[in-house]
Amino acid sequence: MPMRDEMWAALEGDFDLLIVGGGINGAGIARDAAQRGLRVAMVEMSDIASGTSSRSSKLVHGGLRYLEMYEFGLVFEAVSERKILLDLAPHLVNPLGFLFPVYKGARRGLSAIKAGLLMYEGLSLFRSPKRHRNLKPADVASEEPTLKLDDLKGAPLYYDCSTDDARLTLENALAAAADGAVVATYARVVAFEKEDGRIVGARIRDQFSGEERVVRASAVINATGPWTDRTIGMSRKLDGGALLRPTKGVHIVVARDVLPVEHAVVCFHPEDKRVLFALPWGDSTYVGTTDTDFEGDPADVAATRDDVDYLIAAAAFYFPSNPIRHSDVTCTWAGLRPLMRPAKKGGDVDESAVSREHQIVVGQDGLITIAGGKLTTYRLMSREVVESAVKMLRLTEKLPEGIKPSETESSLLPGAEGWPESDDHELVAGEVQQAAGGNIDGEAARLLANTYGMRAFDVAAIIKADPALGRRILPHRPEVVGQIDFSVTEEFAVTVRDVIKQRTQIFYRDADQGLGCVEAVAARMAMLLGWDEATREQRIAHYREEVALSRRWQNEAPSV
Repeated sequence: MPMRDEMWAALEGDFDLLIVGGGINGAGIARDAAQRGLRVAMVEMSDIASGTSSRSSKLVHGGLRYLEMYEFGLVFEAVSERKILLDLAPHLVNPLGFLFPVYKGARRGLSAIKAGLLMYEGLSLFRSPKRHRNLKPADVASEEPTLKLDDLKGAPLYYDCSTDDARLTLENALAAAADGAVVATYARVVAFEKEDGRIVGARIRDQFSGEERVVRASAVINATGPWTDRTIGMSRKLDGGALLRPTKGVHIVVARDVLPVEHAVVCFHPEDKRVLFALPWGDSTYVGTTDTDFEGDPADVAATRDDVDYLIAAAAFYFPSNPIRHSDVTCTWAGLRPLMRPAKKGGDVDESAVSREHQIVVGQDGLITIAGGKLTTYRLMSREVVESAVKMLRLTEKLPEGIKPSETESSLLPGAEGWPESDDHELVAGEVQQAAGGNIDGEAARLLANTYGMRAFDVAAIIKADPALGRRILPHRPEVVGQIDFSVTEEFAVTVRDVIKQRTQIFYRDADQGLGCVEAVAARMAMLLGWDEATREQRIAHYREEVALSRRWQNEAPSV
């Protein structure tokens, strides 16, 4: 795989499509278009999935609560895509049980929830990972012992999926690059190029060197998520006002022994009844998400003390025997949902009621914008955007010959190639440990298998060739040094943040958020990338700033 500097060097000449934004939509669009045979460039001002696409609730799900909003089409699309993603990325998309406790006095009774689950499974054509079960309070006490039992009437257990959102995005970008797309990170669009009022390309700045170059394209796609309106504003005024109504979603992370949960527990906040979850995450548990309107710079979105208090209060209500203290919160993450602004129909719309449907907008300047939607339906949205671009290219007589139809519904993501039909993660982990020449332990092998899928054997190969790469990055964590090398040489990583936060996720998993290994990671990357001392110190400082942003809430006084 070409490294980042090689991709920047390849960002020249004319392309069929220029995609602005390297989140899940941008990466999905790039993959779809490159597979069809279009000449594609995707530019991202930071790292792949550095925004919303790595800050979700990490779920591939239909969204049971959307049935209550009568968004049956959205639910049908989502559960259909859930099945497709289970097939395309079995190493990243894994079945997860969701426990839905129903207490006396609940707004929706047990019978209504059971009926809703039957409809939910019917919309999936009964292709859920597993059929739902209805648990009695005694069963709940056994299966989820920390959950509040007082006034519990029952708890249906149904199944959706969890995922690694950042890596799902990355694998789409890797697949796009393997099919010939130029994937340039830390490449910021600073202006659009126009001819006769229509966009024909963009001027792009290297975020490290400051070098600028003009890239021409027959069609330009805006897939910038929370930055959508700002991107459109670089070309024209928004006649009808802002396209988006972004809402902020915050999650908190605690150690599993602080709040041990066996399933994703569906919670209704005791104050405003909004839906959130407590979710198992290996040796951690995370709770989220909030849903509040946000105004300001998307780059500065972070958890506040009020956000953390809100989530702690919900956890305390549902898990009274395991209260979370502020000192238990090891990490937070905050992201913005790029939701479509609803049309005004007499009165405000609650944040949680804003539709998750997506919309494709084509401006008079030719800019194609995708906004709204859910992580789960990214593949479908990407296909629709490429279809819109193909129509535009055909109308302007710029569509190359021999373009194929979309193949993403049946084309496996890179880590799924060769994955066992049994979906046996332990089997793959054992083979990875062998392939590494025994230079990693079982815990590290499981981590590699679950992170990379069959690409874990590529990591194992470099560890076998150099056993020193099998050393742990942190003594108490399973991540190994070979992952640093692999991130740089095969996964576009160019900063310490890219490796610790995005590629290994030590940022989220380690109680100290990786501060204990930042120097060692920087030293390894300096050797691989030829950094001088000033660059190395700058990369370390930037990572520390990222951790500080995650912890900023700690310095805020609670609201009175």
